[in-house]
Formats: sequence, C-alpha cells, structure tokens
Amino acid sequence: MRDIETLDAASATAQFRVGVYGVIIEDGKVLLALRRDIDWWNLPGGGMELGETVDEALQREALEETGLRVRVGRLVGVYSKPQKQEVVLTFLCSIEGGQLSETEETRECRFFAPDALPEKTLPKHAERVRDAFLNQPEAIIRAQRSSTQHDQRLPEGADKAR
Repeated sequence: MRDIETLDAASATAQFRVGVYGVIIEDGKVLLALRRDIDWWNLPGGGMELGETVDEALQREALEETGLRVRVGRLVGVYSKPQKQEVVLTFLCSIEGGQLSETEETRECRFFAPDALPEKTLPKHAERVRDAFLNQPEAIIRAQRSSTQHDQRLPEGADKAR
C-alpha cells in the first residue's frame, strides 16, 4: 500500500464514504454487472480505499468486477446519499484492455441499450446511466435519498447494498 500521511483530528473523525462508479459505453450501450451478493444489475464501481486516487479506485473496481482495464474520463455526476453518509462520483469510462468476464463479485457482465436496462437494475444506477446519456457539458449534482430497502424491494429492516 502507498504511504499515507497522518490524518489530523478533524479528518480522522469523518464518517462518510466516497464511492466511484463507471459508465462504460461501447457502441451506444452501457455495461452493467450482475452482482452475486444481491442479484441486481449495477454499474461497475465501489468504495475508495485509503491511499487511492479517484481514478485508481475506479480502475481497480472495474477490473475486479468486469475483467476490463478502463480509462477514467469525464465526470458525469456527484450523487449525495445522506442516508448512507456517502458521496458517489460517476465517470464516463472507455475500455483500454482486458477481457469481459464474470468475477468473484459478479455473475455476468453485459452491455445494454440505455432505454432497455434490465428490470432488476438498481434504481440509483439507472438514474446515473440516464444522466450519462444526457451528454451534459457539466457534471450533474443530485441527491439520491431512497433507501436500499426501497430500491431492492426488501423486507422491513433489511439494508444490504449501495
């Protein structure tokens, strides 16, 4: 792991997470991954680890979930998820190499037309896909306040995914 500078008292007590997700588009279609743990489709990505840059984290997550090496491009949006104390950054990405494959985290990866996403696509991720296809010149800023329970139609009290 990289050297990490000592955190000051204010940053050491921060209680939020930064997530990074990639909208990988090829031939007008977007890549989604079917997660093994929750059986829902989502964009490749996840939480940053200590010592990583934003692009390093997204490149690691994309490789872990899809088998692809990606180049991180333009910022699509910044999504606040206050119920999870999380900020999510979503970027357009292009494929640089690797081979699309299932992984420990995903059962399947497939490209979909943006207007024909699978029914079991996580709603927050579907919104990020729609935002990417708006082709806005500036990043979108949104609050994504729905709970995981609501998004995945889980029983009361269950809250497992992003």
